[in-house]
Amino acid sequence: MESLTADGRLDYDISKGLMTGTKGVLVRYRPATNELAELVAQKVTLNQKTGDVLAEEDVTLRREGFTWRCQRLEYNFMTKVIHSAEFRGGRMGNYISGRELHGTQTNKFYSAQNTFLTTDDLSEPMGRIRCRSIRVVPGDYVEMDDATLYIGSVPVFYWPKYRRSLKRHPNNIELEPGYRSAHGAYLLGTYNWTTEQGTSGGVHLDYRTQRGFAFGPEMEYLAGPWGKGEFKSYFLSDDAPGTNHLGRANSGGRVRLDWVHRMQLQTNLTALAVLNWQSDAFVERDFFESQYQRNVQPQTFLEISKLWSDYSLNFFARPQLNDYSETIERLPDIRLTGLRHQLGDTSLFYENTSSVGYYQRQFADGVSHRYSAFRADTHHQVLLPQTYFGWLNVTPRVGGRLTHYGEANGRDATTASHDRFVFNTGAEISAKASRLFADAKSSWLEVDGVRHFVEPSVNYVFIPSPNRTPAELPQFDYELASPRLQPIEFPEHNAIDAVDSQNVLRLMLRNRLQTKRKGVVEDFADWAIYTDWRLKPRADQATFADIFSDFEFKPRTWITAGSELRYDVDNSLLRLAHHRVSLTPISRWAFSGGHFYYLSQPSNDSSAADNLAYTAVDYRLNEDWSARATHYFDAKEGSLAEQRYTIYHDFRSWTGAFDIRAINHRSSRQDEIQFSFTYSMKAFPRSPRR
Repeated sequence: MESLTADGRLDYDISKGLMTGTKGVLVRYRPATNELAELVAQKVTLNQKTGDVLAEEDVTLRREGFTWRCQRLEYNFMTKVIHSAEFRGGRMGNYISGRELHGTQTNKFYSAQNTFLTTDDLSEPMGRIRCRSIRVVPGDYVEMDDATLYIGSVPVFYWPKYRRSLKRHPNNIELEPGYRSAHGAYLLGTYNWTTEQGTSGGVHLDYRTQRGFAFGPEMEYLAGPWGKGEFKSYFLSDDAPGTNHLGRANSGGRVRLDWVHRMQLQTNLTALAVLNWQSDAFVERDFFESQYQRNVQPQTFLEISKLWSDYSLNFFARPQLNDYSETIERLPDIRLTGLRHQLGDTSLFYENTSSVGYYQRQFADGVSHRYSAFRADTHHQVLLPQTYFGWLNVTPRVGGRLTHYGEANGRDATTASHDRFVFNTGAEISAKASRLFADAKSSWLEVDGVRHFVEPSVNYVFIPSPNRTPAELPQFDYELASPRLQPIEFPEHNAIDAVDSQNVLRLMLRNRLQTKRKGVVEDFADWAIYTDWRLKPRADQATFADIFSDFEFKPRTWITAGSELRYDVDNSLLRLAHHRVSLTPISRWAFSGGHFYYLSQPSNDSSAADNLAYTAVDYRLNEDWSARATHYFDAKEGSLAEQRYTIYHDFRSWTGAFDIRAINHRSSRQDEIQFSFTYSMKAFPRSPRR
């Protein structure tokens, strides 16, 4: 329990276990189930032994996704028994108000008198049901006596006894009409269904004037002790299928199949099976664009994991199901990982990772080359963490890696059977110093005292030249190009087949500023700058790596800003610049925007860099109307890559949106414009599937 105001007061009676707070009090309770409950009120009396609390004046209780508001509340955090003379409460899609609330979540039953129920999230709901008494089983149903349906202030229907399910309606239809220049006018239709056993699904039946008909059943299911899963399918008879990534014509019959199944066989034994198959490389891009942008090359795999206190065992199998994307097949990959743990009563810590598998590098179709090989790898490392003077942390380490490669097979196979040994050593040195500036205060910056942390660190890694260079070995786990600085020490550096000599210092300096806001300590500035100093660079390396800077800044609770920079010292080039800001000063409007610039190596031509600016503005006109506008400007091409405008309207029990979108593809694809209308019931909101 803590005070929320500077003049608040907390009193504690140790003998009785009673705490009393006034003038703004916050109480948090998190039981073993990890379900956080929060209570805020002007005056609170809490019995820590029994969990009973009496809250008065402007009381708000939040727990398990439900919010209760009243002027006086009796509640028990342990048994969840609740009593209130007058109350309001609700969660998304269901809201209730009344008198004489009694009940307990333990028994999953609440009762109240003179109440009304509505799905409108407005202060003056258009439609509501008023009743003499009510009984609620959260998440299941609500039952009323002497219930009257009101539209506005007019009574229109009466039930002596009324029962309403709080679950999603078992059957409903969704329709989305619209126009998109690449699809023509369209009507997307979905019939949704669900069962009492928890299984649900839908059937999509879509028509696009320029593309034809599409059909797709999908289902979410529960399999009892065998877990749960989700299946999605989509079949199109496409009148304009276009070409694939090789420029060849796609077949008119285009298909997309997704299947995910999860099992928790034991508390420490889980299994995950994922299947993603598409008839061509662009079927998801053409019809499920948002999902395509999140994952351009979805994979198919089976993963089984077993976890102990100090070890984990992982079985991973991945075939190439979509031959248009390059895949490292693992048939299978079995990995045993020893998590860092103490060796007996010594000061030494030990960690290891070992794997064995058969791997095949499958290139995309149109390329006939491939190769495969057996590989067994094991790495072991011992660490000795020490602290000196109470502030200096030194962790030396030493380890070794042994990898056996079988002779590679396939048309592109060039490597023979080899055994490679790698020795590694090094040490990480870090320190933390802080100073408190208690008098540093600013109402504008919401600063109430400042604590400054300075955290310098040096990580030294030394790996002599292995007895086999990467060029002599088949490359399955290799280094991938990244805008970020890659790990240099084992086991984080997991490009097993690309391991080579290293003699490098990773240098980092981090500064953090903390303050107290609304009773909670938070960072309002965090800046880290780091680079690698290669004491003996390889032929493909410079003495210094690029310099990186990561900065997060929160000058006020409603302002957040961030910056990531990467500077190429040798060529005096800015490789990466990403700046972003988010403003939410009031509930009526919000703004977010940023700029992204990236020049990938080895190019030194800044005109070839990706250069994008983006903005998003949300504005709420009133309780019924709101709008959103987003823009993406491609500075490299000097054109507006995408612009989108959406108007939302609250129709009381459901919401609707009209959307206009214009896309400049900057490629051989034609520019597009799209108009659509969507709706969603408040009681049963849905996430978009496009």
